[in-house]
Amino acid sequence: MKKRDYRITGLLYLLVIIFAGLSQGYVRGTLVIPGDAAATAENILQNEGLFRMGITFDLIAFILDAVISVMLYQMLKPFGKTLAMVSSALRLIAHPAIGSLNLLNHFLAYKVLSGADFLGVFEAGQLESLSMLFMNAHNYGYLIAGAFFGAHLLLLGIQIYRSNTIPNIFGGFLLGSAAGYLLETFTDLGISGYEEYTALIVGIAAAIGELSLTVFLLVKGSRDARV
Repeated sequence: MKKRDYRITGLLYLLVIIFAGLSQGYVRGTLVIPGDAAATAENILQNEGLFRMGITFDLIAFILDAVISVMLYQMLKPFGKTLAMVSSALRLIAHPAIGSLNLLNHFLAYKVLSGADFLGVFEAGQLESLSMLFMNAHNYGYLIAGAFFGAHLLLLGIQIYRSNTIPNIFGGFLLGSAAGYLLETFTDLGISGYEEYTALIVGIAAAIGELSLTVFLLVKGSRDARV
């Protein structure tokens, strides 16, 4: 691959971080009040455009992630074609597949509050609870996707150790990111009450691992990259 390809991958990765961060951190982080269905429903209805924008941001990020999966495969297949293929497949399953389908839960959380005629048999409080149910389902879908993404980052870190184009330190950072994603998924699905801690851990681990790799790809590329 050419240096330009490394930088394109870095740019796409940066866009994914921005769009996904806005959707998860800003949109849902602002509008969804854990455990309060009525307040969440009111926030969604009063900020319909912002809520829908969150879906758009996520979808853009997932489309870009599909491209990144192919770019990473091309970048690292010289150092283990099978490993690169499995790693990229896990990334494709995580966000472009599971994440995209999971956006239905995000949309339905608004749809049940939209006042459609066929929902008239439900009372307001029931619709608010149903909306919160869909948002909770979206969160669990997010966790399931995180297991596949964590496995991808684990293999990506190993590939970087095998390569001679990206410094090993970035592979180490990605192993930490992988541990964060996997810890969040299996802890939150298996044990309740630790969600805030695991979210903090994965936030820090992902920032260190993924953001550092993104910056490297953007700024430095690889001195040893060849066509």
